[in-house]
Amino acid sequence: MKSAAILGTAGYSGQETLDRVLAHPGLELVALGSDSLAGEGAAALDPRLNGSLPAFVPNLEAAASGADVLFLCLDNDAAAAFEPPEDTVVVDLSGAHRLADEETARSWYGTAPGAWSYGLPELYPAEGSLIANPGCYATAALLALGPLAEVLEGPLVVDGKSGVSGAGRTLKATSHAGAVLENLSPYAIGSHRHAPEIAQQLGRPVCFVPHLLPVRRGLLTTCYVQSGADLAALLAAAYERSPVVRVLPEGVAPELGRVQGTDAAEIGVFSDAATGTSIVICALDNLGKGAAGQAVQNANRALGFAETDGLRLSGVRV
Repeated sequence: MKSAAILGTAGYSGQETLDRVLAHPGLELVALGSDSLAGEGAAALDPRLNGSLPAFVPNLEAAASGADVLFLCLDNDAAAAFEPPEDTVVVDLSGAHRLADEETARSWYGTAPGAWSYGLPELYPAEGSLIANPGCYATAALLALGPLAEVLEGPLVVDGKSGVSGAGRTLKATSHAGAVLENLSPYAIGSHRHAPEIAQQLGRPVCFVPHLLPVRRGLLTTCYVQSGADLAALLAAAYERSPVVRVLPEGVAPELGRVQGTDAAEIGVFSDAATGTSIVICALDNLGKGAAGQAVQNANRALGFAETDGLRLSGVRV
C-alpha cells in the first residue's frame, strides 16, 4: 500500500483524481489539500463523501504529509512555484512543466520553471518521479497522430471540441449556461497552449483550433493529414496491447457518449477520396484520460502498480 495526497482537490480535476484514488486497490489517501476548503470536512466538497476521509487542509500542509505520491491539481502559476519534496512521485496536471524549451514555455505560460518528464504512457512513458501530465486536447491529438509522425506529409490540421468542464471550475463569462447552451464556439484560435505541446511531441507545428461544446464532459479531435501509408494498420499495431486506447473497426466512428465518465480513448480512421485526405478521430473524456485518469495511470507506472489500477475502463454505459 502506498499513500497519496491531492493538492487542489476542490477543482474538477482534483475531484476526479480523488474519485480514482478512492477506488484504487493500492493507494491510501492521507491528505486532502484545498486552500478554499481548509478546515472543513470532506463532505464540503460533495455530501456523498463520508466521515472516514481526512478533513481538508491547506495545500502546503498536504504537500508536507509525507505521501508517496502527490497529485498537483493546481493552476499553472501555483504549480510552477511548487517545490516538490524529495523522494516523492509528483504528477502535475497543470501545464506548468510540459514545455521543454524555456523560451517557448515563458512565451505561452509567462514562466519557465523547467520541464518534467512528459507522461503519455502509451507513447511517451514518463521517467523519474516528476511527471508532467499531458493536456486533454494534446492527449487526444497525440494518441491520433503520435504513432503516425514519421509517415505524415504536409500541414497537420487538428479540430478539437470539448465539454465545458475543460474550462475548469472557476466561473467565467464564457462558461455561463447562457453562453454555452444552444451554442458552439471556437476559442483561443491560433493561440491555445496545447498547440506547442502537440508540436513539441510530434516534432512539427500543427494548426489547432478548439471549440466549446454545450455538454458537461467529453472531448473529440478530428485530425486532417496527408500520407500514403496505411494509417489504420499503424495505429492498430501501436495500440494492440493497450488496455486504454481502442482502435475501432473500419467504418466505426468514435463518439463522446462511449467515453464520457471513463478513462478510455477511441480512435477511428477514415479517408476522403476527393482530396486524398486521411481523417483520424480520437474521442476521450477531458477529465478522464485527458486529466485525472491519465494522472493515476502515470502514478501507477511510477509506483509499480498495474497500469489500470483505479481506472474506469469496464462496463457499458448508456
